[in-house]
Amino acid sequence: MKKYLIETPSIDYMDSHIQKKVQELKNQSDDNLDYIKRSYIFVRDEIPHSWDIKANVVSRTASDVLKNKTGICWTKSCLLSALLRANYIPSGISYQLLTRADDASEGYMIHALNTVHIKDLDEWIRLDARGNKENINAYFSLDEEHLAYSIRSEFGEIDYHDNHADLDERLVTILMESMNIMDISTDFEF
Repeated sequence: MKKYLIETPSIDYMDSHIQKKVQELKNQSDDNLDYIKRSYIFVRDEIPHSWDIKANVVSRTASDVLKNKTGICWTKSCLLSALLRANYIPSGISYQLLTRADDASEGYMIHALNTVHIKDLDEWIRLDARGNKENINAYFSLDEEHLAYSIRSEFGEIDYHDNHADLDERLVTILMESMNIMDISTDFEF
């Protein structure tokens, strides 16, 4: 469990901006479960996905997402993990391989979402803070997953159901080398 609580370069929860947001969310929350839900809703609803708003800025870390007020799913998942870990709630990152279009004609992309350990249930759940829009309606649930994307195996999409303590190094490298978020592409599988 310890590895899902540590600070990493991508999940930089000791940053003063993140600490300020943690305190704000804690002050609004009744308990840990309410804090998890509020953190999730904040990242999902208050931090727009960079591709949805056609932002050029590259948010590379959790603190970048908060400062830039935008990020792609990879770094939005880092921000949610940072907010949770800063409050001693274990959190990780899970991945899906999705098509870029309505079929496999334009290749694939890597989508990131979060894993969260719910202490009272002694189990991990997955939450997807990508951000809702037309045809995407992810929401908080302890009973069943309501993620941004349903997997279409007929097109080769994969839900890895994995749980990583940090953002995959290949994704970190892509972010570090990118000058414009709209140019990012991933064509590899995990």
